Amino acid sequence: MKFILGKKQGMTQVFREDGIVIPVTRIQAGPCVVTQVKTKEKDGVNAVQFGFGKQKNFRLSKALQGHLKDVAWNEKESPRNLQEIKVEKHNLKKGDIFTVKIFTPGEKVQVTGTSKGKGFQGVVKRHRFKGSLATHGHKDQLRMPGSIGAIDNQRVLKGTRMGGHMGDEQVTIKNLEIIEVLPETNDILIKGAVPGAKNSLILISCNDGEIIVENENNEEAKKETVSEVKNIEEPADVVEEKEEKSETNLVTEDKQN
Repeated sequence: MKFILGKKQGMTQVFREDGIVIPVTRIQAGPCVVTQVKTKEKDGVNAVQFGFGKQKNFRLSKALQGHLKDVAWNEKESPRNLQEIKVEKHNLKKGDIFTVKIFTPGEKVQVTGTSKGKGFQGVVKRHRFKGSLATHGHKDQLRMPGSIGAIDNQRVLKGTRMGGHMGDEQVTIKNLEIIEVLPETNDILIKGAVPGAKNSLILISCNDGEIIVENENNEEAKKETVSEVKNIEEPADVVEEKEEKSETNLVTEDKQN
């Protein structure tokens, strides 16, 4: 299973080679870091918690600072948004980082986001009621809901469609096609519209495949980075300063002897 968090940038269009225009949604997805790996034996569920975005550490509570201490982006910033998803089989470890490279063009994914809030709306817009006739005894009742129940029940049944708050709900759209993946800008282009306003948080997931980790959090990788740092050649001026210091130290030792 593959998944990633992102931020909706807006809509644009892409031209195919045959000249057909494809409307796409541009999403800035990743990089994401694994903040916690839950197991059924210890936590009661097999899940992966991962973070996206950046936030100053002083804005976090002490408990959250301690939770994200080992996976912080740097000394002053930590992941801003945390998401947990149930996964039975995976190869992820705490501290692993993955980007949009886990997806390829042509894949079918499902996108989850929070729909735009519309405030209080009537039944015509909220439930697509037809409305009443404009004449034949009707007066100012074009967009009214009409009867809300029979006389026998003497109550309004649960689930009766009425006016009320519309939008601002979690919406999932399935089988959306990935048109293009841009690793250099961490962007992904998905065909069609996705739920949510601009800069809203988006979850992209796919049941097929596994996540390819950019830098695995293991001892071998740490040893390689340490060896690379040791093998880096020092600048000439630094080498000369070290030689001069060693010569002066030898002279002082001879004088003392």
